[in-house]
Amino acid sequence: MLAFLKDHPFAVEAYFESSLVLTFAVSKEQLQNLIPECLRLDTFQDKWAFIAVAMVQTKDLRPKGFPKFIGNDFFLIGYRVFVRYTNHAGKNLRGLYILKSETDKPKMKFFGNIFTHYNYTTTDVKQIDQLREKEISSIKSKFQIRIVDTEEQISLPEHSPFADWKEARRFAGPLPFTFTYNKETKEVLIIEGVRQNWLPNPVKVIDYNFDFLNTLKLEHPILANAFVIKNIPYYWKKGKKEVWK
Repeated sequence: MLAFLKDHPFAVEAYFESSLVLTFAVSKEQLQNLIPECLRLDTFQDKWAFIAVAMVQTKDLRPKGFPKFIGNDFFLIGYRVFVRYTNHAGKNLRGLYILKSETDKPKMKFFGNIFTHYNYTTTDVKQIDQLREKEISSIKSKFQIRIVDTEEQISLPEHSPFADWKEARRFAGPLPFTFTYNKETKEVLIIEGVRQNWLPNPVKVIDYNFDFLNTLKLEHPILANAFVIKNIPYYWKKGKKEVWK
């Protein structure tokens, strides 16, 4: 029964007040061992693979169809690898494989770990808004990011592998699918996200540090893009499972 509950047994909806995503490019060889055998890295120019940090302020998160007043507001942090999966129908699905999930509320950790395989942990999150500058930080998780909201034209981060923002948007979450994998049973769990009003806007990153990325010991990670998405109705469909091979 517990195993069944963790497989996203019902649809969930929420409102994303904001979703800030920083995507880092590294040589594809560095991320290959971080994903399960059923998935392939989603690469660029057959050279670059990508790992993203997403920071999402959710509102009214609840089972889909339930009234808003039973929903809860959470801050969610996810570290994800961009991947692809070919399903039984032969479709090439593009999505994310989650390495680590954090939240600011014990309630989200409790229910998130009952109904998902994302292994949530709790952490402190501090947000400071000052004029057009925003800072998000955590003492426990040892991360800090500062961005500036400017009306000026924003350049791509230095050394980004992308030629322009249009190219960079291909690697800006959220992506349509999220995958988990049971190595023992060779079952792939596919969770499809459905979004509205999806319009990523580039942001200028002043400074950042993520201790979790440091623990992965990646060589020369490059900040490839940074986007913010605001005011998005979003829901996740009930999970679907299939046996790989």
